[in-house]
Amino acid sequence: MRIITDTQSLENFCTAQESADYVTIDTEFMRDTSYWPRLCLIQVGGIEEAVIIDPLSEGLELDPLYALLRNPDVIKVFHAARQDLEIFYQRMGSVPAPVFDTQVAAMVCGFGDQVSYEKLVAALTSKSIDKGARFTDWSRRPLGEKQLSYALADVTHLRDVYEKLRKRLERNGRESWLSDEMAVLADPETYENDPEKAWLRLKSRSRDRRALAVMRALATWREKEAQSRDVPRSRILKDEQLYDLASNRPETADGLARLRGFSGDMAKGRIGREILAVISETANLPKNKLPEGPSAPDNREDASPALIELLKVLLKAKSEEHDIAQKLLANVSDLEQIALDDAADVPALKGWRREIFGRYALELKQGKIALSAEDRSVKVLSLD
Repeated sequence: MRIITDTQSLENFCTAQESADYVTIDTEFMRDTSYWPRLCLIQVGGIEEAVIIDPLSEGLELDPLYALLRNPDVIKVFHAARQDLEIFYQRMGSVPAPVFDTQVAAMVCGFGDQVSYEKLVAALTSKSIDKGARFTDWSRRPLGEKQLSYALADVTHLRDVYEKLRKRLERNGRESWLSDEMAVLADPETYENDPEKAWLRLKSRSRDRRALAVMRALATWREKEAQSRDVPRSRILKDEQLYDLASNRPETADGLARLRGFSGDMAKGRIGREILAVISETANLPKNKLPEGPSAPDNREDASPALIELLKVLLKAKSEEHDIAQKLLANVSDLEQIALDDAADVPALKGWRREIFGRYALELKQGKIALSAEDRSVKVLSLD
């Protein structure tokens, strides 16, 4: 087991990987008490060896690793890559490419929705991984032998997983299906933390446009505050508090202190004053500046629940027929939109998803096909 703690050793290792077809990568990080993830460990599986890189080592520069991550001739293999890629994007200013995500590839190959690394390793290599060090403080030094062994296993077994999944994709001709998903992971917008868009993550069904304006403004303020202080956004305001503020819209510190989670001192302090200022600024917004909501009203409540349930059955039947994860084909929101609109702008009605599911969903709506139970499975019957 080799732990890299100096820049020259890292450069030597990364240079040796330039001729490789691929490298496997994983990270260990902490973000329980911070907004930005704190990178604590990087594991890389190379041509002949797998190493652990300690980014907390004094004087270690990660530029040689970043150059490898940008190398277009070396595939970077991750499992559940999104958070790892977000960390590297924030540090490098670009997204590592090209990327192969074994979790997504497993979904394409019929291993179910978001299969865990441990289950995938067991299914493809018949090996088991000791999970005992999973929940550990990766920022503390020195790290124990058990922690390091666990971390290294995340990239050593990944080599076998990648090889087997790649061959399956070649056999079933689904490489292009995976490419569509990798394009999303390669898009820098996937990892942007734009405070102006923070409110879109909130789960409010309010149609009060004035309340939505307050929610949008407060979510933007909270995101900026959390980023500048590097603390979780919930440490600034919880979502439930945002909803209360948007609904009640207090105008004074006393009014603010009456809401749950706000003490008198907090209401009268800097945070309270800034919250009241944000609320006040939205009070006079003209109607044409008020938001419609995270998504424009679409009469979704008018979609037939029975039709949506039928589409769910069809989705499950098609996912079983083609041995692919349901989540990769469509989600509930897609089905709701398809139930309302034959031309809904959803992935399920585009590309390869349309061919194996979307067109059948439309035909089911239009009464051109029916579903039947046969031999303990669901069959699609043509009514033409």
